Amino acid sequence: MCKGNTNFSIVQAQTDFLELFEVNKKVEMSFSAPELSSLGGLSLLTKSAKNSDFLNRLSCQIKDWRNPDLIVHTMQDLVRQRVLQIAAGYEDADDCDLLRHDPMLKLAVGHTPEERDLCSQPTMTRLENHLSHRELWNIGNLFVNHFISSYKEEPDRIVLDLDDSNSNAYGAQQLTLFNNYYGEYCYYGAQQLTLFNNYYGEYCYMPLFIFEAQSQRLVLPLLRPGRVNKQTNVCGLLKKLISRLREHWKHTVIIIRGDAMFSGHEFMEWAMSQPRLHYIFGYKAYKPLQKLVESWREDVVQRYKETQEEIKEYHAIEYAAANWKCKQWTVVKIEHTEQGCQTRFIVTDMKEKTARRLYEKDYCKRADCELCIKEMKDGLRADRMSCNRFTANQFRLFLHAAAYVILLDAKQKLFRKTEMVNVTIQTFRQKLILMPVKITEMKTKIKLEYQRDNPLRYKLRRALVFM
Repeated sequence: MCKGNTNFSIVQAQTDFLELFEVNKKVEMSFSAPELSSLGGLSLLTKSAKNSDFLNRLSCQIKDWRNPDLIVHTMQDLVRQRVLQIAAGYEDADDCDLLRHDPMLKLAVGHTPEERDLCSQPTMTRLENHLSHRELWNIGNLFVNHFISSYKEEPDRIVLDLDDSNSNAYGAQQLTLFNNYYGEYCYYGAQQLTLFNNYYGEYCYMPLFIFEAQSQRLVLPLLRPGRVNKQTNVCGLLKKLISRLREHWKHTVIIIRGDAMFSGHEFMEWAMSQPRLHYIFGYKAYKPLQKLVESWREDVVQRYKETQEEIKEYHAIEYAAANWKCKQWTVVKIEHTEQGCQTRFIVTDMKEKTARRLYEKDYCKRADCELCIKEMKDGLRADRMSCNRFTANQFRLFLHAAAYVILLDAKQKLFRKTEMVNVTIQTFRQKLILMPVKITEMKTKIKLEYQRDNPLRYKLRRALVFM
């Protein structure tokens, strides 16, 4: 990708001669090639975004506070530019200054290469820092509505995975909380309250992600303070989410799945009263529960001493903690290896399945959610929380989540029944988005010329033309 030509680049081109190549002529280098872009694959994302209209609906949730007579870049242009840049691997607002001249990005946003440049970093930063709580609430609802509309008909069964991750902060961001392993309260700055968190050891946020396990579709991303009880407000959130899903899907079986920190008795008791709603959560090995399974554990330890062979066995019991109103079906996994004996627990309301199947087939598949979070963090840099305001960082998380949505749509719809549907976001970007293209604007048309020997030219043509 090259920016617009400048006098500096032309003059510099006359003096840059390279002697690195073993040829009998001088090699001249410049950045003066006309209308080239390294973002040729944005045409795929443009088609995906157009088919779903997701980005336009997202921009409609933002109230434009600017003077109408002075507006240069519309809200639709700002949102499309930012999300497409993130999808292409340019996750910072500073990258707007690098790419605002790019002809392919202009086309993807909706402008011809000869029209005005796209917005700069200050304009984009003002947008990120201007959203209200009501606008963020509406955008969150939009993600849920888009998830529902992504199904052509009511699904028989969906599995909603809950998990969180850390987004480290390196400044004085609001509500980033410190993990210091000592348990004391401390202050960071004049207004920044930071609390003990005995896991990550960083100033961080703890965003919550909800994915549909079978399709890898993102249901909702939610930014939360760095030190927060995972059960806090999750019950209320899940109740609202399930009620929204039930408005559209009356007969769908919904399974909620998460680790031990989400196993709150309030939600489990509510879920037991709801039709076609099930749950499966990990559960901490508290002392009363450990005592109930002590005989099984001792038997496993004794057998391992005798045989020195690895042992793994499952049991199921009904158990109720002191604050539970009713007993829960609790699966016990006892495993003894050369590293020692470990006991793990899950709680669920699905009593009809065997203990082994519940643990190995149903609960352990929860790890797939972590792969989706890895895509968000490694593929899209969704953990870049550099704004000072909490609301601005929540909006940033929404923008990165929007990039995930259109990328997943492009992979699953434009490349279905091909090997590209299962590649990671980074591989998809490297192979298809970051491809060179020559753009020529004529009087009656705009011509895109890709590399003649592009190894993926047939897949690209099929995705753009025939699907």
